[in-house]
Amino acid sequence: MAARILSAVDQGWPLARPFAISRGVKTEARVVVAEVAEADGLSGRGECVPYARYGETLENVTALIAELPDGIGRATLQDVMPAGAARNAVDCALWDLEAKQTGRRVWQLAGLSAPGPELTAYTLSLDTPEKMRAEAAKHAHRPLLKIKLGTADDMPRLQAVRAGAPDTKIIVDANEGWSAEVYTDLAPHLQRLGVALVEQPLPAGDDDALLGMARPVPVCADESCHDTSTLKGLVGKYEMINIKLDKTGGLTEALELKEAASNLGFQIMVGCMIGTSLAMAP
Repeated sequence: MAARILSAVDQGWPLARPFAISRGVKTEARVVVAEVAEADGLSGRGECVPYARYGETLENVTALIAELPDGIGRATLQDVMPAGAARNAVDCALWDLEAKQTGRRVWQLAGLSAPGPELTAYTLSLDTPEKMRAEAAKHAHRPLLKIKLGTADDMPRLQAVRAGAPDTKIIVDANEGWSAEVYTDLAPHLQRLGVALVEQPLPAGDDDALLGMARPVPVCADESCHDTSTLKGLVGKYEMINIKLDKTGGLTEALELKEAASNLGFQIMVGCMIGTSLAMAP
């Protein structure tokens, strides 16, 4: 399926409340929407979220998409554009276009089973222990809470969330914010407080420290896991990977990554950046 690029535009969507992690705070979602078309008049759309952590901006992502030649297809796209947000928007737009032209769902085109309901995590932003406890209590009826941590002073936050939601399943995301020493100190408390998973405790460049380290709670790779080429370096450090299309560069590579990771024994989490339903659908 080949197509011409119609447009790549950035959009801003205000958030209902600020979203805070260890690297900063967001008050709006800034996204790039790519649109592709063929001569039959149908078009497909895909959305990405440029991420400063990976050197991406609205400007350079939009420029990368605009430079693509007409007649681009999904197979060619994987060769001419690196994994990342720009490729994700175009790749998903091409899937959308093909689904419209064939009258088939994307899961059918990909040879997958029909999707069903999935358990999703409701995320609590990084804040003071008091505010995180209040938020945890407000959402204690939810089956799964994901709490943003990533500082050297996270123990009171962790205890506060558990006090606010004593019966809820909790997973923790440190967003690369801990050192090996901080993680080692926290690990037994994570287990004691019933945390089911800890995501990216150490910076991606320092995660060799996880080799041979006691991990009483399963550890998930996020910033350390991008596309299939990064998998080999994760063996022995992580039990799970977080697949995000803005890291893999689209659904095409994400499906390859899922299969390869499963074959290596990794469990799978699917995550996203702060985007709209257009980005969530794939």
